[in-house]
Amino acid sequence: MPVVVVESPAKAKTINKYLGSDYTVLASYGHVRDLPPKDGSVDPEEDFSMKWEIGNDSRKHVAAIAEALKSDNALILATDPDREGEAISWHLKEALTKRRSIKKDTDVRRVTFNAITKAAVTEAMQNPREIDAPLVEAYLARRALDYLVGFNLSPVLWRKLPGARSAGRVQSVCLRLIVEREMEIEAFKPREYWQVKALLSTPRGQDYEARLTMLAGKKLDRFDIENATQAEMAVQAVASRKLEIASVEAKPSSRNPSAPFMTSTLQQEASRKFGMGARACMSAAQRLYEAGHITYMRTDGIDMAPEATAACRDAIADRFGKDYVPGSPRIYKNKAKNAQEAHECIRPTDMTKDAASLKLREDDQRKLYDLIWKRTLACQMEAARLERTTVEIASPDGQVGLRATGQVVLFDGFLRVYEEGRDDVADDDDKRLPQIMQGEAANFAKAGLRDQYAKASEKADPAAGPAAMISGNDAVLGTQSFTQPPPRYTEATLVKKMEELGIGRPSTYASVIGTIQDREYVRKEQNRLIPEDKGRIVTIFLLNFFRTYVGYEFTAELENELDEVSAGEMDYKALLGKFWRDFSAAISETSELRISEVLDVLDEALAPQLYPPREDGSDPRICPKCGQGRLHLKTSRTGGFVGCGNYPECTYTRPIAGEGAEGEEKMLGLDGEDEIWLKAGRFGPYVQRGEPTPENKKPPRASLPKARGNFLPGWAPDDMTLEKALTLLTLPREIGMHPDGGVIKSNLGRFGPYIMHQAPDEEKPVYVNLKEFQEVFEIGMNHAVELLAEKRANPGRGRGGAAKVLKELGEHPDGGKIAVYEGRYGPYVKWEKINATLPKETEPGDATLEQALELIAEKAAKKGGKKKAAPKKTAAKKTTAKKTTAKKPAAKTAAAKKAED
Repeated sequence: MPVVVVESPAKAKTINKYLGSDYTVLASYGHVRDLPPKDGSVDPEEDFSMKWEIGNDSRKHVAAIAEALKSDNALILATDPDREGEAISWHLKEALTKRRSIKKDTDVRRVTFNAITKAAVTEAMQNPREIDAPLVEAYLARRALDYLVGFNLSPVLWRKLPGARSAGRVQSVCLRLIVEREMEIEAFKPREYWQVKALLSTPRGQDYEARLTMLAGKKLDRFDIENATQAEMAVQAVASRKLEIASVEAKPSSRNPSAPFMTSTLQQEASRKFGMGARACMSAAQRLYEAGHITYMRTDGIDMAPEATAACRDAIADRFGKDYVPGSPRIYKNKAKNAQEAHECIRPTDMTKDAASLKLREDDQRKLYDLIWKRTLACQMEAARLERTTVEIASPDGQVGLRATGQVVLFDGFLRVYEEGRDDVADDDDKRLPQIMQGEAANFAKAGLRDQYAKASEKADPAAGPAAMISGNDAVLGTQSFTQPPPRYTEATLVKKMEELGIGRPSTYASVIGTIQDREYVRKEQNRLIPEDKGRIVTIFLLNFFRTYVGYEFTAELENELDEVSAGEMDYKALLGKFWRDFSAAISETSELRISEVLDVLDEALAPQLYPPREDGSDPRICPKCGQGRLHLKTSRTGGFVGCGNYPECTYTRPIAGEGAEGEEKMLGLDGEDEIWLKAGRFGPYVQRGEPTPENKKPPRASLPKARGNFLPGWAPDDMTLEKALTLLTLPREIGMHPDGGVIKSNLGRFGPYIMHQAPDEEKPVYVNLKEFQEVFEIGMNHAVELLAEKRANPGRGRGGAAKVLKELGEHPDGGKIAVYEGRYGPYVKWEKINATLPKETEPGDATLEQALELIAEKAAKKGGKKKAAPKKTAAKKTTAKKTTAKKPAAKTAAAKKAED
């Protein structure tokens, strides 16, 4: 039986199902060989010869393939159809030849398929080929470059910047993008501007919103209304005039669907819609491909096979009708520069199967398949037909002009299935307008805008507006806004930017973005990428000493040359030689620098961010603590920081990222001879007793409590006093000795205030949550012993135990009891499996059945379940529960199947 080798056991299982018992299908488990991480693995002096080593985990897999070849002298290499797959096949052939498992008469063939279906696998077996040498050489060039950069540059970082972990050909450029965006944000100066809006009404009583576009006969630009005084005058100018419809223009327009997915666009959309990281996206896609559900997921291509296009059109007609199928197939041009690395787009292998019919167990696979299936169908559907309407409103004297815009969807077309996500917030042009006719009056609406904007401003970031409002008659408002800095990158927008610059390739994006997070150069918060101090220091170092090698154009040009290698148009050793000449010289020059020289250069480069001007005009480099030492950039294993030059006499330090020269450290007062400090740390603000000394390296400290619902109010740094700090520093507080032995302590924890005690005969402590925050400082022995005894008698009433019923409210219309319960985060109403928090202003005893039904209906809608309508009551005011989109569950992370991920 011929031996067929693929990368993973999942892929082997699927292929074995199609090939049957005539073949032996084995898995290589990714790359079988790699360059050992030691000097000389790539030798520039020996024409860039490379020394490969079989990994310990791979030895048994290579041995299994060699054993299988003893009974059949035919080897079919069926690894993935890209550069990495070609490299794995080459490595296997080389490794097996070296151990003499492949002989001169061994029949070695290479087959590739873009989808793991019976038809694709069968066709591939009938059309074998040789290993693609230029594609392998492109892999060798990339691997050698990555080794030469990483192995030679990383030690320079270790020696010059303690705490820096590595540098890479692509990862360092990617990190530079994130750091430079953060510096743009820090340097950004917001500019105030105002907008004036009016809520108008048609003669038929239908309301619509319009924006002021002309004042005093002059067209308004964005910053023409600069302050509240000018806005007040503009509001009065609008409110004091009669308005009428000057023109109504309706223009037909259309929207075409987006192209089907390639690797980068799939990663972007998965990030936008699900918050799924690039690595998690590729892991889920890999499993879908290996199960035979989608085509190969590493591709620059957006073209679709003719038979797939026909199947897609048939599926559309079957599901939605012939009106949704365009007269001729849509053709998408392939973007890949190198045809040898170009594959078909990412699409389902069977267009008739949606996510529900596949019954996928893994949530991330189910979501990703649904995304791919919808995008693929949409790309072959009719365009959406829209009507975009612009209404110009003016005063008879021509002094004031307003504009209302909106659109109507005449035919949904591909929007029936799918709409691409957006990185930026959409404008208001998508609103639907009522029927408006030219020449009719534009009256001010009775229901004003003030309440709408007041509610919006409560939820919005004050810097984003609307932060302030002024009004002439409640139907005309001036709203304050400020220009916003560029947003931090998400994984989606970072992939998009890298793609635009030509940095990296689709198969590398996931591993590169994952690496800079693993190295702790970057952290992800609320799906945004934020550089850590060490990431910023590394970037500034590379920009000052290795600028060429983190240059966007240089990196993109190198990628183009590697594409030429894979196309057989350039010799890879010539490429390596040209790169190494200049790079080795830069390494030698920098290696001779002392750490102090490097820090001086970085200190100067970062000076605008590190030492901004002080309000009092004093020298921003003078230490705010001792008033004598000068501030300097320093490094440690945790990254860069600013410290006083008078160390160890003065121990002032502060972080470097985006903070001014003052305010990071504050002495709150003295307790005896001890200074009590308020400091900013890596995990937030904290208070500390004294400063570290050789005798006391870790002085007592306590983090400021963060707000956690009603049961634990937060303590803001600005509100900290010496008294509060001393109170915090008493924690954990010893209440006293328990009668049965062991100390009772109180403290603040993840779930709020608690007491704990461990008796001599107990294996683990007993914890009891306290209801009031202040109790952690005040609870006495008698009460503590009583609470602990109650907890030991009723251990189930802890976390996850039965909750206490505060009030029975009655029966739900659909059956089942509704009651108010006591919860860790405050009182809540419960019906069946739905829990809804009671509003702060409502006491448990005042809760009503009608109110509970509304809260339960709203919570059910948020969970995505069927919304239970509250019964109609004539006496009670009817409130409609808000419709909310169900929150998407976080994507599950899985280990990448390929070595590069």
